[in-house]
Order: sequence, then C-alpha cells, then structure tokens
Amino acid sequence: MPSDTTDAPGAEAPGASVRPGAGRGRRLATPLGLGAAAIVGTTVLATRSPHVPGSYGMCPLLALTGLQCAACGALRATHDLAHGDVAGAWSLNPLWVAAAPVLVLLWIGWVRRAWRGDRAGRLLGSTALPVVTGAVLVVYSVLRNVVPGLAAT
Repeated sequence: MPSDTTDAPGAEAPGASVRPGAGRGRRLATPLGLGAAAIVGTTVLATRSPHVPGSYGMCPLLALTGLQCAACGALRATHDLAHGDVAGAWSLNPLWVAAAPVLVLLWIGWVRRAWRGDRAGRLLGSTALPVVTGAVLVVYSVLRNVVPGLAAT
C-alpha cells in the first residue's frame, strides 16, 4: 500500500534533492516589491516637491500637538537627497539622512539572502533590532523637540 506522502501531488520521496533555485522567485518577491515601492515613492517625491505647503499634507502629530515625530521632515529630506542636496536634507531630518544608506545596505543583504535561500542572520532574526530601532526613534523624537537644531527647519 503506497504512502500518502509520496502519492500526494508535488510530494517528493524522502531524501530527494530540491532543484537549485526552486522558490527563488517567491523568496525575492517581497524584497524586490519593497524596493520597487521605494523607487516609485522616491520618484514621486523627486518630481512633486513636498516643500510646497499642503502638497502632501502635514504630520498628524505635529498638527495636533506642535511636536515633531522622528519622521518629521523625512519627505522633504528624501526630496532633497533625490536632488543631491545632502546638507538641505540633513537640516530637515539628520536621523533619516543617516538611516537611509543603512536601510539600503540592509535591503541589499535581504535580496542577497533571498537569492541564495539563506536565513536571516542573528541580528536580523532577533528581537534586538526592532527594540533598539524603536528606542532610537523615541529618544530622537524627544530630543528633536528639546535640543535646538534637531527640529526640521
């Protein structure tokens, strides 16, 4: 009597090798989709300036409380970065300007791991990264509302 696992469509016998690259497209879909969305978003910000009042709305936290969040100025900073104005971007949101290249490098590593079929490393697979990131965002949000020069201009 045949086993249910080997008779099922798509099931392989124990010990069968998996084709190299099997599932690569599926593994790459999320990082490449996110990369495409980032390119589209940056292109939109590069072509339609967020420096024009009301062009993209206003930060809800800033509108309600007058306090700047960690992301305040990031749209305008991205626009400035897309046009090569690093100093202008830095004056709007230094954390975003510092984080953007790190995020690009992390994304490249993600695509590389997805291509190879590797698992996330210890840092990316742990809870430490989101906890530290959250703490940095909270501390920066507080500091930019207290320390002169950190607020978006």
